[in-house]
Amino acid sequence: MIVAHLDLDAFFAAVEELEQPSLRRVPLVVGGDPDGRGVVSTANYVARRYGIRSAMSCAEARRRCPHAVFVRPRISVYREYSRAVWDVVAGVVAQVERTGLDEGYLDLGEDFGRARMLAEAVQTGVRGATSLSCSLGVGTSKVVAKVASDRRKPGGVTVVRPGREAEFLAPFDLRLLPGIGPRTEERLRELGIETLGALAALSDDELDRLLPGKVGRLLRDRARGIDPRRLEPPAEAVSISNEETFPRDVSDRERLHDELRRMAERLSEHLTASGRTARTVTTKVRYPDFAIRSRSTTLPVGTDEPERIGELACALLDRALADRPGA
Repeated sequence: MIVAHLDLDAFFAAVEELEQPSLRRVPLVVGGDPDGRGVVSTANYVARRYGIRSAMSCAEARRRCPHAVFVRPRISVYREYSRAVWDVVAGVVAQVERTGLDEGYLDLGEDFGRARMLAEAVQTGVRGATSLSCSLGVGTSKVVAKVASDRRKPGGVTVVRPGREAEFLAPFDLRLLPGIGPRTEERLRELGIETLGALAALSDDELDRLLPGKVGRLLRDRARGIDPRRLEPPAEAVSISNEETFPRDVSDRERLHDELRRMAERLSEHLTASGRTARTVTTKVRYPDFAIRSRSTTLPVGTDEPERIGELACALLDRALADRPGA
């Protein structure tokens, strides 16, 4: 199996920059109150030049960069962009395991040449649909792909070929290994073990003395690039969708309504064929500046009638357009 780890670059901050392009030129911190006990969720790459990073206190971030702009996280907006990203990814690769709004694992098949092409196709598709960039690590296991995805940010692809896993991981700091918690890290450092290569080199006797039990062997295996975890199969689909990207921007509301009604017909056919009904209808709009908005409504009883779905979708579109008049 060849697996990729996809990580959206500075995701929350990147969305804020898309929504307000002037933020691209300033140090931007998404997080809590710098006057209180807020924590940095993420920072854009301008802010990172000042040493600001995720999980740092916002007070410390402001100390390092007094002129930084602080914004509170808008999770509902990030979810909309995340959905758009993963819709694109699902159209390129056969199996996806999402592990968060901004990251997940992809099954890229068995051929490394094709795997790189698929990774680059994912990047191109995500940027084309959302204007967001992502970085990918490609390897023979989840742990290698996860570490590799952080090597060439932003917007890079790192491929670790079979047989190179341990060599690739060896120089990296312990904290980069998934599964090593603060206590385990502290214990290993006290004993002079600072890198993944040092952890990988421990003998069975040394490991039993330092990290007894299954966890020690699991972490040593991962430090060697050995990780048998497969992608977890996706849960049964609980939603179906139909999207249309126009070759040119469309602002005529009647035309948009007509398109929504055609989409409703197709969705209705899918529901009828699968013997299902739908209770929640959602309309998603992407504006010319790539900002994304979605509006939803839930019925007391499910329906598969195209007229009802279309009627609701048009009303939701009107709500979304009213929120951004002139857009």
